[in-house]
Amino acid sequence: MTRFLIVLFCLVALTGCKIVFEDEADTTAIPDGPEGDDARNAARLEETFDEQLLPLIEARALSVAALRDELGRGLDVAGAAHATQGAGRGAAWNFAVADSGRVVEANLTSSARTAEVDVDGDGAADLRLQLGPVFRGTALRDVAPFYNFDDFRDQIEYAKLARAISDKIKPTLVVPDVLVGETISFVGVVPLKSAGEQLVVTPISVGVTE
Repeated sequence: MTRFLIVLFCLVALTGCKIVFEDEADTTAIPDGPEGDDARNAARLEETFDEQLLPLIEARALSVAALRDELGRGLDVAGAAHATQGAGRGAAWNFAVADSGRVVEANLTSSARTAEVDVDGDGAADLRLQLGPVFRGTALRDVAPFYNFDDFRDQIEYAKLARAISDKIKPTLVVPDVLVGETISFVGVVPLKSAGEQLVVTPISVGVTE
């Protein structure tokens, strides 16, 4: 009787199990470890880049004059009203900006091209505009509250998202070598850790008008 019960138990247990053969395994599943970082970030951008990130920056964008006015109230006050703070203690506030101005200086000799832009007409540069194709910093990631650090495997996967965003922006920013004296328009993001530091804009769009 005891042997019969053991055999019966085994048969019942087996009926609740499914044997998965190797050729039936899900080959589309993203691995949980670091080998899945790129695929997870690609999926994030597929869902958020066009539908959320770009519209967020455009909707929040302040002119440089308006940004300075807001900073006059204090960085944290302005940031709480108009920006998103990056992850980690002492992280920069990330402000969206949209403006235009005249190029007063241009550095076009490296892969990290930049233009110094006068937006208020006094002849002095008010900001530095990154022109790529290499973009420094993580402002385009950090401006978005929906890229929450806690949702990432670790800081490495989080850092890879910033690079993935830059790679996705590059094809849309085919900017010619701007010349001193030309007028350039832009929409982008400025990271600030203090109200008085230099404005460095990482753009999502750039246009040369003359």
